[in-house]
Amino acid sequence: MNDAIHPFARLEPARVVAAVESLGFWLPGEPFALNSYENRVYLVHDDERRRWVVKFYRPGRWSDAQIQEEHDFLAELLEAGVTVAAPWRDASGASLHRHDDFRFSLFPHLPGQAPELESPEHLFALGETIGAVHAVGERRAFVHRRTLAPREMAEEAVETVLASRWLTDRQRAAYRRTGQGLIEALSARAWPAKMLRAQGDCHLGNMLGRDEHFALVDFDDCLMAPAVQDLWMLLTAKDEGERQMQLSEVIEGYEQHRDFDRGELALVEPLRALRLLRHSAWLVARWEDPAFPQAFPWLADAGYWDGHLRELEQQRVMLDGDDRWLS
Repeated sequence: MNDAIHPFARLEPARVVAAVESLGFWLPGEPFALNSYENRVYLVHDDERRRWVVKFYRPGRWSDAQIQEEHDFLAELLEAGVTVAAPWRDASGASLHRHDDFRFSLFPHLPGQAPELESPEHLFALGETIGAVHAVGERRAFVHRRTLAPREMAEEAVETVLASRWLTDRQRAAYRRTGQGLIEALSARAWPAKMLRAQGDCHLGNMLGRDEHFALVDFDDCLMAPAVQDLWMLLTAKDEGERQMQLSEVIEGYEQHRDFDRGELALVEPLRALRLLRHSAWLVARWEDPAFPQAFPWLADAGYWDGHLRELEQQRVMLDGDDRWLS
């Protein structure tokens, strides 16, 4: 693979510095690459010792209008007192900038650590933070961002994996069968008509804080979705006692800001299934980006796909059984 063919291969440190300095900043040091694959993200500090996160958007993924809706949502959240990192704007109010054919934005750095999902205090705080986001998110709808469409998204993911070169004939047949079963199971669920503006990707890496104060970061995947879209990844318990603790703390925190429809808990396992499908499809779709073979070399191993198939089959069985989060 020729790394030079990928646009991100041109993002050497000097170009990153030049992009930020084109906005009127001066950076006395080198940028530090942060753990991001979909976009390219760097930590920098300026001559006033302020720390910034500069994000270069993947070419061709989001339109300018979609990125601007993300930025405007963040500004609305910040104005409402929600702790988020809203992008810096220049004197004209612009938050999306360009340099050498790259689109990029500059965010204030929010320090902190990932939460512990075994901690009732952390779960309550996370629920409260997400509730605050959703209290603002339900005020109006996105116009340009995507709306959660489980069947369509699952079909896209399955087609992407089936079209790849990684599966053996046996694995391909099994994936087609299991994938279609999951698509049908997702389609059979009653998905709520009421959607709100959601962060969209609430995994531990996108939650930062200390003690009982947390912020959501990286709204790159924000979309219209049911409220549970931003809550289900907090619900990881295997046994009944821990399950009830997680639910109680998350929902109690959430309802400091808005009511939560308990009926949406029926979507926890369907959303987990959808993420399993989409994650492998994402890896396949991004394989030509040089960062992906380096970070995920196991994608090319048959053992990975056997394990992934087992995981999908187990999730399919889960969708057939009683819903443990509603019990």
